[in-house]
Amino acid sequence: MIGQIDLGLLVYVGAGRGDGPLDAKALAEKVSFLRVFPDGRLPLNRSVLDVGGAVLVVSQFTLLGDCRRGRRPSFSDALDPAEAESLIATFTRELQGRGVSTMTGRFGAMMDVESLNWGPVTILLDSKKVF
Repeated sequence: MIGQIDLGLLVYVGAGRGDGPLDAKALAEKVSFLRVFPDGRLPLNRSVLDVGGAVLVVSQFTLLGDCRRGRRPSFSDALDPAEAESLIATFTRELQGRGVSTMTGRFGAMMDVESLNWGPVTILLDSKKVF
């Protein structure tokens, strides 16, 4: 077992060309305070910090897969692995700096990721589109 959380968020992170530390910081800010948990009144009104939850950060370069052409995804927009690993570590440190308890997967490893999705709530955040 590499990383495990109870209540919280499973965050798959893909790092692409043009992404940098400011993107990691902005996404950590967004994830920390994103209101996606219920409060008894509204279904989406509390953040992971509000509920005392944690974040499991899993690097996922396949999020950058471009499937517009052919039958095999192209990953040419994915950041170089060494740079991506550093950037995802920055994202994780930024979450921790905001008081979010975090766990991580192992960068570049083949992992079995198990998730119990309480919702269904799945949200896509793209630093190039939301900031």
